[in-house]
Amino acid sequence: MARRLFFVEEVHSGRAEIKGDEAGHLTRVLRVEKGHRYEISDNQQLYLAEVEVARKEHVVFQVLEKLPPRPLPVRVHLLAALIKFDHFEWMLEKATELGVERVTPIAATRSEHGLDKAAFKRSERWRKILKESAQQCRRAHLPALGPVASWKHVPAVEEGLRLLLDEAPGTSPLLRALPTPRLASDCVQLLVGPEGGWTDDERAAFGAAGWQAVSLGPLVLRAETAAISGLSIIGAAWL
Repeated sequence: MARRLFFVEEVHSGRAEIKGDEAGHLTRVLRVEKGHRYEISDNQQLYLAEVEVARKEHVVFQVLEKLPPRPLPVRVHLLAALIKFDHFEWMLEKATELGVERVTPIAATRSEHGLDKAAFKRSERWRKILKESAQQCRRAHLPALGPVASWKHVPAVEEGLRLLLDEAPGTSPLLRALPTPRLASDCVQLLVGPEGGWTDDERAAFGAAGWQAVSLGPLVLRAETAAISGLSIIGAAWL
């Protein structure tokens, strides 16, 4: 059975600790006890560690050994238009499970008014969602969460393969746009629009900057469904 994994702030002198509410969750809910062994990560290195102290709000791990890295099959940057926060947060959780390396929220023309300003206050909650999801699926590294960006700044992204999910008729299938051969060092930028889709101005700007429009099929999907479907196809293609 796979061991649970927990993220720690740092590993110092062969020890790491978790305090406060998070430690309370470990001891009361997950039943972490002295002598139990788990994997821990400081977001740089993965370790096998044994619990040395397990009090209500203080858990101390003693490092036993370094573990080999578990690299993801491909580097994926999800640029997701802001949608209603309950849907957006579900997307963050599932995107983490599917191996996304970075997430950037995008304020699109058809994003609901005010979401970009409200998103700033949600960033701590969103990082917590990313962390909890990463621990659940035993990722060695946390996805990075970027600040909200205007759609007008998106065309400037130049690294890697740039794919724009679009429901416009006649758009080429996503799978057909993926390169061969495929390497773990590849970087894929996946841009997902809001409910209501992209405007003509947005499509024109993205196309002029070299973003390739791709489709997930003939049906119009919810934004969060489109993001997860796109990530699933990309992840599977690089296995």
